[in-house]
Amino acid sequence: MVPGPVDHNKKRGSMYLPEKHKQFSIAHQKRESFETLLAGSAKEHGHLCPGQVIGVRMALLGLKLLGLANPKETREIRKLVVYVEIDRCATDAISYVTGVKLGRRSLKFKDYGIMAATFVNLSTQKAFRIVSRESSRENAKAFALQGENLHTMQLEAYKIMPLSKLFTVQEVSINIPAADMPGPSAFKISCDKCGVILRDQKEVRTQGKILCHACAGTAYYTEKEQSTHKKIPEQFHLFHNF
Repeated sequence: MVPGPVDHNKKRGSMYLPEKHKQFSIAHQKRESFETLLAGSAKEHGHLCPGQVIGVRMALLGLKLLGLANPKETREIRKLVVYVEIDRCATDAISYVTGVKLGRRSLKFKDYGIMAATFVNLSTQKAFRIVSRESSRENAKAFALQGENLHTMQLEAYKIMPLSKLFTVQEVSINIPAADMPGPSAFKISCDKCGVILRDQKEVRTQGKILCHACAGTAYYTEKEQSTHKKIPEQFHLFHNF
């Protein structure tokens, strides 16, 4: 029996897919990648919810717009800064997918109460603001099984809803001050009243004085009357007590 022609497209130890199946395979791989990210994000966040789905898809879209493939696992993380405008579930998902963190100064929080995030590529200066559409809540009914509760309906619908139904996208420009850039602190100064060290130009300047927020009366907390710094009990210094 004469052997047939050799298919050089086949690779040893791998399955060859005909051309007509490649599109399905790529779509399946993308879906699997999304589901893996969503599961990891939900575990990190503490639960799976519609906000997690929104955050993962928003983050993936933001990275795609900036031309960044996987900053969380590569040196591309140095190019990325993300501004989030709400402290809700989606923010944790964005942090998980992209790798940006408050402690690395690559995640910036602006308390605007809007389900939105702006993704900035420091290398190209490109920036895109992505906003979750409020109408997606109602549109979820057209993409999920009827009869389910609203929470489940939104959760499943947001996974497959077209991006244009989920988000609006604006290309924007952002001037990030030097004091807000990632990296070691380049700006330090002491409060004229209490002497505490202030970093990254977060001091309050008033009437020719440099003050911390507490001394300027703009702190988020209020000291109790006749309050003094409490001494930490000696037993608290033992590691096993934490």
